[in-house]
Amino acid sequence: MAHLNFAREVLFMPRPIQAHIDLSALEHNLQVARRATAARIMAVIKASAYGHGLLRAAGALRAADGFALLDINEAAYLREAGFRQTILLLEGFFSTDDLALAAEYDLACVIHNPQQVAMLDAYPRRGNLQVWIKANSGMNRLGFPPQDIPAVLEKIKAHPAVRDITLMTHFASADEADGVVAQLEVFNALDTPCRMARSLANSAALLRYPATHADWVRPGIMLYGASPFAEISAQQLGLKPVMTLQSEIISVRELKAGERVGYGGTFCAESPMRIGTVACGYADGYPRHAPTGTPVLVAGRRTRTLGRVSMDMLSVDLSSLPDAIAGSGVTLWGSGLPVEEVARAAGTISYELLCALAPRVHMAGFSQSA
Repeated sequence: MAHLNFAREVLFMPRPIQAHIDLSALEHNLQVARRATAARIMAVIKASAYGHGLLRAAGALRAADGFALLDINEAAYLREAGFRQTILLLEGFFSTDDLALAAEYDLACVIHNPQQVAMLDAYPRRGNLQVWIKANSGMNRLGFPPQDIPAVLEKIKAHPAVRDITLMTHFASADEADGVVAQLEVFNALDTPCRMARSLANSAALLRYPATHADWVRPGIMLYGASPFAEISAQQLGLKPVMTLQSEIISVRELKAGERVGYGGTFCAESPMRIGTVACGYADGYPRHAPTGTPVLVAGRRTRTLGRVSMDMLSVDLSSLPDAIAGSGVTLWGSGLPVEEVARAAGTISYELLCALAPRVHMAGFSQSA
């Protein structure tokens, strides 16, 4: 028997699941952001561009004014790939060694705590660092207290290695009823020693609160075609889905009344019905906690999941789909089925579903929208 050499390029795809990535949808969604603001756009591409692939997403978003991410090695990789925009490290540097690399690759660094200020003090070089100072305006995650901002700015402004400073904050509830008013008041009241560029708005604030746009906006989830709002769909916002997670039915069976489905038998058929097994499970990134009734498309028609999601499979209701057979296409989310709708049914958010896509899921497509 011949043995496959797994060191070579994989030629066979043993499972039908794949994530179709529409790069032109990324370009379109960036234009939606562009039309909503006159500010410069810092496209957030952390977490491998929310699961879409760092380099391919950056290429599709090349018209952005900057990119924001976390990993300094990924930032250096973007520079070496030819991207010349501002590249911002959202958590800044973690050692003085990072500072040298940031200077070498011309990376902007967020400074959000006194330890980073001390590292900057220990950095001996001159005149080539871009710094973003983060103020904690009420989210209480990262950032200096408002009363500390004037002293921090004075200190960093006087540092010989710093050539440019931007002041930033992050909103906790721009997508919710609480809104941004309280945090915006705190940020606008900051006592700064001089006029400098400012950045506040995430996707939700960019779309809903023009007063927050300032000099830089930082869209994330909207670029990938998902709505940041629970009550407004991506389609209503003019956004297009970038990732469509697709698979196939691999088994069809008939259930009698009283028969159960999956681990724990949490779904029980009340009457005779048809069900299908789909090649997709929580090891692919589908949420294990998605309950019976989570929406799914089979051959383009809406139906529901049944029972518990397994590691590699899930079950769907085919009772109203008599033409569905083994091999019929399944859309788990994306085109025709908004990812935020699936997330809502599963009690989570679209960010988690997109970012949790497993490496074993093949990415395909990279096509132009119709």
